[in-house]
Amino acid sequence: MARHVDVLICGSGSAGICAATWLARYGLRCKILESRPGPLEIGKADGVQCRTVEVFESFGIAEEMLREAYHVLEVGFWGADANGNLVRTGRTADTAPGLSHQPHVILNQARVNGLLLDAMKGFNGQTVDYGYDVKGVQVDSRLAADPAAYPVTVVALKDGVEETFMAKYALACDGAHSAVRRSLGFKMIGDSSDAVWGVMDIFPRTNFPDIRKKATLQSRSGNLLIIPREGGSMVRFYIELPQGAVAKDVQLPELHSVASRIFYPYQLEIAETFWWSAYAIGQRQADFFSKDNRVFLTGDACHTHSPKAGQGMNTSLQDGYNIGWKLAHVLQGRSSPDLLKTYVLERQKVAADLIDFDREFMKVFSSEAAAKEDGSTEAFKEYFIKAGRYTAGLTARYGNSQITNAKGSTQTLATNLVVGMRFPSAQVVRFCDANAMQLVKALPADGRWRVVIFAGDISEPTIAARLEELGAYLYSQAGPVKSHTPSVTDIDSFIEPIVVLSGQRLRIEQEHIPGCFWPVTGKWKMRDLHKVYFDDESYNSGHGRAYEFYGIAPSNGAVAIVRPDQYISMVTGMENYKAIGDFFAGLSLPK
Repeated sequence: MARHVDVLICGSGSAGICAATWLARYGLRCKILESRPGPLEIGKADGVQCRTVEVFESFGIAEEMLREAYHVLEVGFWGADANGNLVRTGRTADTAPGLSHQPHVILNQARVNGLLLDAMKGFNGQTVDYGYDVKGVQVDSRLAADPAAYPVTVVALKDGVEETFMAKYALACDGAHSAVRRSLGFKMIGDSSDAVWGVMDIFPRTNFPDIRKKATLQSRSGNLLIIPREGGSMVRFYIELPQGAVAKDVQLPELHSVASRIFYPYQLEIAETFWWSAYAIGQRQADFFSKDNRVFLTGDACHTHSPKAGQGMNTSLQDGYNIGWKLAHVLQGRSSPDLLKTYVLERQKVAADLIDFDREFMKVFSSEAAAKEDGSTEAFKEYFIKAGRYTAGLTARYGNSQITNAKGSTQTLATNLVVGMRFPSAQVVRFCDANAMQLVKALPADGRWRVVIFAGDISEPTIAARLEELGAYLYSQAGPVKSHTPSVTDIDSFIEPIVVLSGQRLRIEQEHIPGCFWPVTGKWKMRDLHKVYFDDESYNSGHGRAYEFYGIAPSNGAVAIVRPDQYISMVTGMENYKAIGDFFAGLSLPK
């Protein structure tokens, strides 16, 4: 007897559990099948880019990550001198100032996954079903157009017994050897020759001065990347192995020997090896990312590449972050299933960009480049600095769709709120309690859309009237808030306007702010005073200069529509009510 589920997730890697965390945040249950007997214990991945930390912050789980992780602040570049000795050739900040309010950190993937597992369990008791080996997935294309149908059939083995599940939607989160991808007949397209790398987590005794910093070593004996691990003692080495090496034949003593030669003239004694592996990875991408808008490939199931730039776990996790809220919107009847087509539109391009970047990064870092001239490390340093925005995870720019309206936007009103990109954060002061905080804290991942209104200085009567008129439209019977919010729920449960004012906070009283921006909500039907912020001096943290950072003139103001996943859908003027209304009409089903 087949069991019916709304969403079946094949695999509990980063993409799968991030999507499941979104569903749990909406109060929706899914079925997660994982072949391992229990949670991941030792993760191959370790780099957590700035954008991923922002994602964890949006779920309210960044603090623990930041407390436990190694924070990457500086990168050292090392190359060979004329005598073949290893010498430092430069240093740089790992993340350039202003890219993100969150740092780049290092934390074992098992722990990263564990934070998401704890979050989804805390949100609605969602858990993973371990010991299920997914054998195949099929879609009945005749039923795919019926939103109420369960057209996806998933067959899995548990303790030798075959079980069948019928699902509305399924996610392939089952890695590079994806059974889902194979059963759908999709192919991985890309390189035929793979570079072989060794990786080991070790406790080193060494006089090398940068052992507790991220460092690139390009020596005549080979190339090595140092990643300090959390905890203060363990270090990860990524070692490029000679051309012709076969991953399955690599032995640990070989990795120790190659590392020692690369470090010359510094001494390196390995007290203990905690974990090691050798692998061959090329740059490949699936020819299709979805089947009938019902099955979606994520993570390594649809894109593979080298781990050197620290993008694999992060890109996979953000695949899940992209599709999770969209599935929830569709299942709750807020949007039509066409919304899910934007997953392929957006993430397929991200995967293609990643593979192009990884191919270039590998070429610049390779032995061949290092062997040519002494200036190769300088060229790599320049490339590394130039690529910093990419490796921080901040370059994804989603194309035009029903949820990204660059063509209908007035980008000049807010030059640094780029439509299609993630909403960057600046410090503001919350009006109700004078708390200096990052504005993105007002945009948590709770499923709501935000209309962020940069109204200017409302001590000026014309600007105050402009904000009053915009609020009256948003909350009118024909406006987007009431048009798309069920009357039985809080008025801000689907679309939440956020107001960011400029000028002197101490000259404004609460009653100067239109009442619609501090609505009555919640169990006790109290006024919510947490939706109004000021770009002004704080008592202890200085001035965030948010308007300047976002490229907004206070006299003009601007409105930014922000998706549940913190990407910017549209930028328009405060008087352009029709554009705001039309946007939500194109996205949402009527209440």
